[in-house]
Amino acid sequence: MKLKNIAVVYNKERTDMLRDRRTLFNMLLFPLIMFPLISTGFSRLESRFREKARKEAAQIMVLGAEQAPELAGKLRASGKFEIVPTEPDYKQRISDKKLRAAVEFSPGFEQALRGAGAQAPGVTLYYYETEMRSEMAVHSLEEIVGEYRKDVVQGRVAGHGLPAAALTPVVTKEQNVASAEKVSGVRLGAIIPYFIIIFCLVGALHPAMDLTAGEKERGTLETILASAVSRGELVMAKFLFVLTTSLTTAVISLASYSLTLKFAPSASARGVAKDFTAHFSLQSVLMVFVMVLPLAVLFAAALVAISLIARSYKEAQSYTGPIMMLAIVPAIASILPGIELNAKLALIPILNVSLVSKEILSGSLPWGSIALVFLSTSF
Repeated sequence: MKLKNIAVVYNKERTDMLRDRRTLFNMLLFPLIMFPLISTGFSRLESRFREKARKEAAQIMVLGAEQAPELAGKLRASGKFEIVPTEPDYKQRISDKKLRAAVEFSPGFEQALRGAGAQAPGVTLYYYETEMRSEMAVHSLEEIVGEYRKDVVQGRVAGHGLPAAALTPVVTKEQNVASAEKVSGVRLGAIIPYFIIIFCLVGALHPAMDLTAGEKERGTLETILASAVSRGELVMAKFLFVLTTSLTTAVISLASYSLTLKFAPSASARGVAKDFTAHFSLQSVLMVFVMVLPLAVLFAAALVAISLIARSYKEAQSYTGPIMMLAIVPAIASILPGIELNAKLALIPILNVSLVSKEILSGSLPWGSIALVFLSTSF
């Protein structure tokens, strides 16, 4: 096997790639567009919708207002609600999204509140879960009812001559002992390996199909086989080129993610970017790419081998589709809470790389697990 022949075929494939719009889009434009679109575009839309819903007076219905005139008056005076006339079909109207929420005061609310009743008075809030405006309305209702409850309790405590501290006899303080590197690593370490793995696969998918089944379909593969280049050299060159596009796409996706966080308009995203740049060392990032390297080799080899079986590009798509699903499932599983790297999981492809990358980015370097994952993925 001659390196010169491999280099000639490799350079030929690189030249063809630069002319192929689909490969350029999957390798360059798609990672650059996707992260800003998801991180910035969707967050802006959500913020805009929430701000609009927050400014609007939510239409609510108050049932039994005469039972709690003081609290009902606070609801009217808050300016957050538009109280509509009482109707018996309030639940259906909430389901139809014609009404944001409804408040029902129990019979004898005022008397029970003053201590005349045998039971504590009750407030029932009706809303539609998963509907953003309805949830925001019931959240505002809970705040007002909570403030009213607090005022009543403070009045009772003051009436008995007790200090306000009697309401909170025990004060609880939480002190985080985890380092900033560990916290930011856990937050970002779960999602970053997932994206790197997926983009390694996406970057290799189209070139692998185009350089094998695509050339069969165009009738150019026979011409290359008739040249002085051996079949082994031809396959090696195509494999190395697919591996290059896979790793290039992963690097571009990580760079796009970093730039998106850095220039994101939201304060939370900027805080994540600060964690990313402050606590992720160059060593940890390089270690992650070292762990991803054998996985990228696996993706490139598998996609080239499977695509060689196909007779056309469309047939290759049907063969390689299940590989995408097989890669996504373990990559997503690593994001789930409670899944930690151990000796058994270190032997499962894709999942092991994602889990060990999460450990590396969180500031931990389990060298035994790193070696086990690297060897199991490589061989």
